[in-house]
Amino acid sequence: MAEPNGKKLKLGLPKGSLEQATFQLLQKAGFLLALAPRSYNASLDDCELEGILLRAQEIAKYVEDGVFDAGLTGKDWIIENEARVVEAADLLYARQTLRPVRWVLAVPENSSIRTVQDLEGKRIATELVRTTCRFLEECGVRAEVEFSWGATEVKTPLLVDAIVEATETGRSLKANGLRIVETVLVSTTRLIVNPKSWQDAWKRNKIENLVTLLQGAVMAMGRVGLKMNIPRDSLSHVIRCLPAMKTPTISALYDPGWVAVEIIIEEKRVRELIPELKRCGARDIIEYPLNKVIP
Repeated sequence: MAEPNGKKLKLGLPKGSLEQATFQLLQKAGFLLALAPRSYNASLDDCELEGILLRAQEIAKYVEDGVFDAGLTGKDWIIENEARVVEAADLLYARQTLRPVRWVLAVPENSSIRTVQDLEGKRIATELVRTTCRFLEECGVRAEVEFSWGATEVKTPLLVDAIVEATETGRSLKANGLRIVETVLVSTTRLIVNPKSWQDAWKRNKIENLVTLLQGAVMAMGRVGLKMNIPRDSLSHVIRCLPAMKTPTISALYDPGWVAVEIIIEEKRVRELIPELKRCGARDIIEYPLNKVIP
């Protein structure tokens, strides 16, 4: 924990769909968080950080206005709010996966709409009104775009002809009988900063330290470490089948006939790799989780 000096960095944290993933990311980055029931103030074990929960849709505007020094929100809401902020980091994490979020134009499966041009004179519902209007204008299409307060996927075909909705996997759209026509915007989570706060030396240093830790936590997602002991005469054969971020770390053991090898790999590859390593002579194989990977 930092020594108290009276200075505070006000950090806007997204409430709602991105909330749990953001809290998990901050914990991996080394920050303990506590949130009382019905509270919007997140307590962090760093006395120089003040976390406040707010809908991701609003964070960019409040960062621009200086209510928050920095915040975590999607690129989509930065664009939608036309917010003038500094984008200090691009953090590839979302609510369910490590994929970017796509805002897509979707219609009922049996709709006659096949292209964006088919939306001429039609009605579209979305939370992303400004961005959708700009997209249609760029495509030379005139259509009515109305703001949706939620449950957008159920509004077709009774209330609107199409929707523009965020998706990570497309499964929810498919489950609601919708077909994707076009991608309107691809978005990832960004750490954004108020321009005046970015010019403040203390705040900028604090933010840059936070960026390093958050990027390290994102890089560790979906990765694990593997340690093992390998007979020296089997080393070249084992190394050829080892994936690693750069090259494996190899250390000599007290027994000159053996070496210790350590790698970092994608967790999904471990279940296939470990049996192969064992067949090659690896022993004492240890898999361990990672919190941060700092390149």
